[in-house]
Amino acid sequence: MTTQEAKKIHIADYLQSLGYNPVKQQGKSLWYKSPFREETEASFKVNTELNQWYDFGTGKGGNIIALAQELYGSDYVPYLLGKIAEQAPHVRPVSFSFRQQASEPSFQHLEVRELTHPALLRYLQERGINTALAQAECKELHFVHNGKPYFAIGFPNVAGGYEVRNRFFKGCIAPKDISHIRQSGEPREKCLVFEGMTDYLSFLTLRMKNCPTMPNLDRQDYVILNSVSNVSKAIDVLHGYERIHSLLDNDEAGRKAYWELAGEFAGRIRDFSQNYNGYKDLNDYLCGKPLFQSAEPIKQEKQVQSARRMMQPPKKRGLKM
Repeated sequence: MTTQEAKKIHIADYLQSLGYNPVKQQGKSLWYKSPFREETEASFKVNTELNQWYDFGTGKGGNIIALAQELYGSDYVPYLLGKIAEQAPHVRPVSFSFRQQASEPSFQHLEVRELTHPALLRYLQERGINTALAQAECKELHFVHNGKPYFAIGFPNVAGGYEVRNRFFKGCIAPKDISHIRQSGEPREKCLVFEGMTDYLSFLTLRMKNCPTMPNLDRQDYVILNSVSNVSKAIDVLHGYERIHSLLDNDEAGRKAYWELAGEFAGRIRDFSQNYNGYKDLNDYLCGKPLFQSAEPIKQEKQVQSARRMMQPPKKRGLKM
């Protein structure tokens, strides 16, 4: 996707595909509760005629590239274009009628069930994820979106919203926030930080494979950002931990998020992303999908061998997290 192609996407349609709907309309302006933070009054405006946005809380605004920069925590344009292209299949033209929809959520008739649908379990299996572990962490959501019925995996966050995933859909049921997995019993001194639900589930799967009899899944707590734009929210809860292990993505946004955390928790945080160096994230690591598929066969073989080492039991660096 080129910059010009991205700019042709209507920002309102793009936001709607991510689960954000306007709360009111004034002429050519749609007003939203900001996708960058929790708020009770709408302070985020989209001019549908100019296809520009402005956030009064941060004083920032611009086109869809500038929006992606704030949503995904990066200023690397090729990465941002990739994220927009990834979401593009889910973007549909939307007509907002506030007489009928002002009080209606984007996702209607939501039903929360235990995760059992065969299609969703197959999707997890294709991502290499242990379905039994996923069933303990996720829910099965049934809802109506833009007048059509859907079902998907729902990963709950601390604000009562859900990250929503299936083979064809990626979004969230607002409010968007971090997920904080806290163990029962005595407070834990260590917390692991992940960017998304698939990374977290991939870690649990790897730990179970490597240590099937003693997986130690409850030795520490977990924070899942659900977006690198949620780093500031994670900082609030991470202050209670003596040790923080970062397992963020091996890309610019992941590195930027890590350094933001490191600036706050110097001496208490360690970067474990080198354990899956050569892979974009933990799920690609789990599936053996290196970043550079076009690399020479020798380099690819070295990357595969590295992945296999992590899958084998004990004593390898990074498996004692």
